[in-house]
Amino acid sequence: MTCSELPCLSMALYLISLHIISSNSRTSQHWRLNFDEGKVVQADSDIADVQENMAQENKNRFAERDTVLDILTIKHGINGEGEWILDMERQCRDCHKTSASQSQGSSREPSRRPKPAKSGTKNQDKPVDCGRPVNYTQVDHLLGIAERRKHPHIPEPEVALILKEKGSRSPEIDMKELEKKLRKAKREQPKSVHVYNQIGNYWRIKGNTQLSIECFRKALSIVPSSADVLLNLARVLFNLQYMEDAIFLTQRSLDMQTSDQNSWLQHFTLGEIFKSKGHFHDATFHFRHTLDLNPGFQPAQAHLREMELNPDGTVTYYTLFIILFLVLGVLVGILTSIDTSFDEYGDLSKTQRHFNRAMAMRSIRLGINQKLTRMRRYNC
Repeated sequence: MTCSELPCLSMALYLISLHIISSNSRTSQHWRLNFDEGKVVQADSDIADVQENMAQENKNRFAERDTVLDILTIKHGINGEGEWILDMERQCRDCHKTSASQSQGSSREPSRRPKPAKSGTKNQDKPVDCGRPVNYTQVDHLLGIAERRKHPHIPEPEVALILKEKGSRSPEIDMKELEKKLRKAKREQPKSVHVYNQIGNYWRIKGNTQLSIECFRKALSIVPSSADVLLNLARVLFNLQYMEDAIFLTQRSLDMQTSDQNSWLQHFTLGEIFKSKGHFHDATFHFRHTLDLNPGFQPAQAHLREMELNPDGTVTYYTLFIILFLVLGVLVGILTSIDTSFDEYGDLSKTQRHFNRAMAMRSIRLGINQKLTRMRRYNC
């Protein structure tokens, strides 16, 4: 290569570089693929349109996401009340930008949303309850708890004596006033076991069995060893005829009682359950123990008088079965002895006949007259 060719080569490289730089300038045209028309078209240079298109593509891409995968990847945890919570926030930068732009646009328009009602009016219209049901308690394995959504409504007006204030002479209780007090107590103590227990008794009076059980479950989720809550739940299941569940809860309530607490109500409840099952011996024991702990308790005395005045009623089905079995055994023994005596008598008569026949054959062989032999025997 000669020296005269070097300036030509340098000039060619310079022209190519200049062309490349000019083609990448800001004034050059941009192209994109249009899916609707199926061809390459010139891109819009408007930045707002480009951002809008990108936001629409991000929105479409977000809509095509797998919902099952989103549920599995959502953050979860447990709040202060023992309930499962899900974090539904999405980590999407473009989505946040889009929502921010929409909020800015909507802020320019006049607000047409109705004003929210006052919280006091809303709470007064809503009946008092214990909030969202808890997911699990230690008594959920019981059949009466598992079928709580199938139970009928059974009002228990006698429960009003538990909620009646001390010193009140009126035999009736104002349910509206009681509801206001319970709502106030729940607002002041939102995690109180005593408040949940009282709300459960309130719904026992009203007859809503499911709500009362849910309140007792929520109280047990906070303090599983609460003797009062266990006993109240046992009374609910006893009225629903879940006897075994009621015995389990009452016995557990009795075990959770401290030495300084009087357990007469637990023994009275066990007495009523055993009496309804027909176990009168156990019922008598618990009713007498109730009177030892609470002398003069009239319902326990009434149950004891009823069982004493009806002695036939104290005989259980097991006792009747045992008596019937013994009678049948005696009859079978008598019939067996009679058959044995008949068999022995028949064998004796056969032996006597064989003996007489043998003697007659001997007499014939010896030539002895049978009549003379009889006469000699009678004369002797």
